[in-house]
Amino acid sequence: MKKVVIIGAGPAGLTAGYELLKKPGYDVTILEKTDRIGGISQTVKYKGNRMDIGGHRFFSKDDRVNEWWQNIMPTQGEPSYDDKILHREKNYAKGGPNPETEDRVMLVRNRVSRIYYSKHFFDYPVSLKWDTIRNMGFATTMKAGFSYLHSVFKKLPEDNLENFYINRFGRVLYSMFFEGYTEKLWGRHPREISADWGSQRVKGLSITAVIKDVFSKILPKKKNAKVETSLIEEYIYPKYGPGQLWEAVADDIKKMGGKIVMNTEVKDINTKDGKILSITCIENGVPVEYEGDIFMSSMPVNDLVAGIKGSEIPDIVKESAADLPFRDFVTVGLLLNKLNLKNETKLKTLNNIVPDCWIYVQDTGVKLGRIQIFNNWSPYMVEDPEKYVWIGLEYFCREGDNFWNMSDEECINMAIAELEKMGVIDKKDVLDSHRERIQKAYPAYFDGYAHMDDIIEYLNTFDNLYCIGRNGQHRYNNMDHSMVTSFEAVKNIVNDVKGKTNVWNVNTDKEYHESKES
Repeated sequence: MKKVVIIGAGPAGLTAGYELLKKPGYDVTILEKTDRIGGISQTVKYKGNRMDIGGHRFFSKDDRVNEWWQNIMPTQGEPSYDDKILHREKNYAKGGPNPETEDRVMLVRNRVSRIYYSKHFFDYPVSLKWDTIRNMGFATTMKAGFSYLHSVFKKLPEDNLENFYINRFGRVLYSMFFEGYTEKLWGRHPREISADWGSQRVKGLSITAVIKDVFSKILPKKKNAKVETSLIEEYIYPKYGPGQLWEAVADDIKKMGGKIVMNTEVKDINTKDGKILSITCIENGVPVEYEGDIFMSSMPVNDLVAGIKGSEIPDIVKESAADLPFRDFVTVGLLLNKLNLKNETKLKTLNNIVPDCWIYVQDTGVKLGRIQIFNNWSPYMVEDPEKYVWIGLEYFCREGDNFWNMSDEECINMAIAELEKMGVIDKKDVLDSHRERIQKAYPAYFDGYAHMDDIIEYLNTFDNLYCIGRNGQHRYNNMDHSMVTSFEAVKNIVNDVKGKTNVWNVNTDKEYHESKES
């Protein structure tokens, strides 16, 4: 039996463990720093309500991922609000079956997102509808059109994210819908951020893609016609949030003979002669050593490099890894009687609330980045969706800054005040609240990232180490790509392939990805 030690019980680590245990000859141990399964894809439970950290739409262009999800949780049709078959926990007797394990299914959801800008709501991605033109105003629409035409004929060098956006949308639309939000998200102006982020997260999305999408809905569809990921209209979603799927995977791993050790923080990576020999962790304040033949890491690259012992680390790698930046994340959950937003769409929702899963807040007058409406992700995320609205307010910050260090009360009061300022809620309608803080949620593409190739080259010198997942590769992947890094790594392990180019190259193509999604 080959001993495999996996760092992190998020999507990448759990996928790797599950895939290896399907093969004969592997003894798998997964080490998780926290007391929760799923990493940033966890579901937080609070008084019968559930929070999705960052929002996780289950959509992939990789058939392996779709089949994998369906194997764990098959898709069923959207629950009928008319028939009121919202059989949440209240219909389960005490001590009876757990709906999260007995009811493993995916729901089909409508993908609806809008942008809040200058006191108006716009489709996201921006659409060519009369409402868009009306909200922008004729003069601004004309300016945006000529600005886009200028960008078509005079391309800027794509040496930063600002130029990347301007080349695809024109300067006017960039300043309206990208500049302020991007600065909120990263704490840096787009001209200070590598264009790599845009090519990874926006990829095929542009004015041209929007126009093509409009005509594709008018004209007969071609067989196997492609659609940009940012323009998808449906996705699937676990009944009880993304954490339900990953908790189910963790249960399956244990049934298959794997071990998952919680509350275990990796401190030292013990190496010799180009191999990792063991990992030293802290469990309940006591050092514990895990030996292994193969090691898979989804822990942040800066922590991984800082923990390496027994091998010389080049200065450029040590300094650049220590300087790899992240953005941290705060979500404030608010339970409300109602929202002050009217559903002016044709989509049917419970209690006729607005159908958005996300509302992007471009308004630079508030710190708030996005609003999640959990009722629309899944009605099962809310204890009583027929009576209340449960929302998540997403803030991007840096661990240790003034916002991060606010007390729960200060942060929640600020969030409520910002929503009132925007006209989204009235304070009197707030019934309950909860705050969650997530460290290192978003790997960023500046500072030490300039030498990421040097870091990768060094890590590849350890032939029994595989770096997987979002933080494991310091790449802003969606959940499905984090899983694919594990598929590729497991394929190499099982087939005794020494190279790791295929693992690192996941999600470096120009075709795929969903912009502004976590």
